[in-house]
Amino acid sequence: MRILIVGGSGFLGSELVRQAAAEGHAVAATWRTRPGTAAGADWLPLDVRDRTAVLDLIGAFGPDVVVNTASGGNMASGGNMASGGSDWVTTAVGAAHVAVASAAHGARLVHVSSDAVFSGEAVTYAEDRVPDPVTPYGAAKAAGEAAVQAITPTAVIARTSLIIGDGGSGHERLVHGLASGGVKGMLFTDDVRCPVHVRDLAAALLELASSDRAGVQHAAGADAVSRYELGCLVARRDGIDPARLPYGRRADTGLRGPLDVRLDCGLTQRHLTTRLRGAREFLAQPRIST
Repeated sequence: MRILIVGGSGFLGSELVRQAAAEGHAVAATWRTRPGTAAGADWLPLDVRDRTAVLDLIGAFGPDVVVNTASGGNMASGGNMASGGSDWVTTAVGAAHVAVASAAHGARLVHVSSDAVFSGEAVTYAEDRVPDPVTPYGAAKAAGEAAVQAITPTAVIARTSLIIGDGGSGHERLVHGLASGGVKGMLFTDDVRCPVHVRDLAAALLELASSDRAGVQHAAGADAVSRYELGCLVARRDGIDPARLPYGRRADTGLRGPLDVRLDCGLTQRHLTTRLRGAREFLAQPRIST
């Protein structure tokens, strides 16, 4: 396939480039601030806020599949952040631009969304649950989902959670910074998510891209853990004493945002050969250099 990865210089995008190139696909990847370093792709500058630029680039490359990982917020924000930042034009309007261009040029679209579209009131969320965001970032992601569904109903909307890797994710860097004292803040014991390993997520997205699935799919990890427990798992894997990690309850801070959000991935997982491992499993294993 010819695959275009929008936001390819990001953490998830880089892993998608690596896996897609390894599978023998013709890959192009976009960047906004600086080109990515992953091998195997043609690196193309793109600002998804520019509708004409998006249409021109997708028309010129002629992809079979577009995977949109671009986001104006932080899907892997750390426990000392309430909701990450929100750039409405990138996250919501940019998603619509990519959907319009994909539809215009006959490309299949896989749009990456977030568990931030939910309030946490229901705790566990299946794929058919209607978004009820309580943060600007969540609202922007929900608007992006609605635009994609309206413009290209055959697209996949893949909601995920905190994305973890082998040292390169925002949460892992936060854990190291908190443990060393270089970063101020704390990891919340009452802020629960379903972290996913970046390799599992990328593989699932590429599998969905080559399938006939459409609509909302949930692609998060099998374990629901607090940000503090996740931090302790990262620390133990990396030889850091978890006792060095400051912790507390976000409910005591007054910070906005959902507390306990668990994506039910059962329906999606039944259609995938990729197994979405839980954090307690993948963080019990040694780090893998790629």
